[in-house]
Amino acid sequence: MNDPLCLVAQLLSIYGFILFARIIISWVTMFRPIPASIGPVVRVIYDITEPVMGFFRRFIPPVGGLDLSPIVIFIVLRFIQNALC
Repeated sequence: MNDPLCLVAQLLSIYGFILFARIIISWVTMFRPIPASIGPVVRVIYDITEPVMGFFRRFIPPVGGLDLSPIVIFIVLRFIQNALC
């Protein structure tokens, strides 16, 4: 477990949880606005995930208004994690 590659795999796992939080937030905000008290947290989550999502969105167009890039990102993250550790 002291292997640096396993640490990177764990960090990618954390990134996956952050990405999942973004997905949940985007669905919740369709029905109600974000409370001001958690606005900064949401901004950080978006700032962390947007560079990767933006990259994948350039290659994966939405299907019926549904953004499929997070699914591809989860698959890529899992593939990289398995390759590292």
